[in-house]
Amino acid sequence: MWCIGKITPEYLKRMYDILDLYQEPYNPKKPVIGFDEKPKQLLGEKRMPIPLQPGKIEKYDYEYIRNGKANIFVAVEPKHGKRITKVTKQRTKKDFAKFMEEMILSYPYAEKLRVVLDNLNTHSKNSFYETFEKKEAEKILSKLEFHYTPKHASWLNVAEIEISAMDTECTDRRIKDISFLRKEVKACTKMRNKEGCKIDWRFTKRDADRKLAKHYVT
Repeated sequence: MWCIGKITPEYLKRMYDILDLYQEPYNPKKPVIGFDEKPKQLLGEKRMPIPLQPGKIEKYDYEYIRNGKANIFVAVEPKHGKRITKVTKQRTKKDFAKFMEEMILSYPYAEKLRVVLDNLNTHSKNSFYETFEKKEAEKILSKLEFHYTPKHASWLNVAEIEISAMDTECTDRRIKDISFLRKEVKACTKMRNKEGCKIDWRFTKRDADRKLAKHYVT
């Protein structure tokens, strides 16, 4: 469900910028990548589930044991069908910067990674300077070009679509610990990459003007 308030010039500028990116033809030298993160509550079983049987689904007890939380980083390249994921205990500035570094290493032939992401306070250049030496931070940042979604406009991030697909296929259920979560996310990522699952984004600037113009602030 969308909750659209007044769309300011700044909101409009960022929205148009991202919609323009999504309309560009695929460019392996400057790939467009959606990035987001998902918190995951780790839940153990208080009673053993009743196993799957012919004609009957697996049954779980309504009671569970809380085993803490984890975080899932998700980066997806919609036009190429590639995604990179990582499960961490937290989502600190250091975790974010380290993930971006690993993402760059996955694109050795790219000149620049154009990353769509939200405005979380960890998603800033300061995260890199607080994690790496200045020279290394600047080297990493030279490979990144951040395109921030407008505030309260996470629907513009293709990574949310990928997270929804991942939930459907493996993570939207009780997972007892971070070790098992890592195995599940890794298997899901491997499968979707092997299948080359892409995201067919069709919402354009023209669609935005047609559907949202009444909310524009001039």
